[in-house]
Amino acid sequence: MPNDKLILVVDDDPDLVEAIGMKLESKNYRVAKAYDGIEAWDKIQEERPDLIILDVMMPRKDGYKLCDELKNKPEYQDITIVLLTAVGSAVTSTRYTHQEGMSTLADDYIPKPIDLDKLMSVVDDFMSRS
Repeated sequence: MPNDKLILVVDDDPDLVEAIGMKLESKNYRVAKAYDGIEAWDKIQEERPDLIILDVMMPRKDGYKLCDELKNKPEYQDITIVLLTAVGSAVTSTRYTHQEGMSTLADDYIPKPIDLDKLMSVVDDFMSRS
């Protein structure tokens, strides 16, 4: 039986969005999908999610920027945000840093490549609190 918790999955990799979405739906969450930060912002305003799984490195607007914007707006700051970050292995070759990640207001971090079971347990943990 579906529950009313909505999770927004944001990543510029459509295959990953699909895989995470299918896993969430198998656990009876409602899923919305976006493929960059600007599309995500539009979805958040249309239908406020309970939790956002947010990739860091995306075109148009990255995950750090979107996370900060949401956490600094009173009407959105209580949405749980889990950042997906591949920057650990690519830290020397990207403009993203772990320091930047740790200074954002995200609620949790999952490294890429993603362990779907770990991600689901993090999601379940946050969803059971609300």
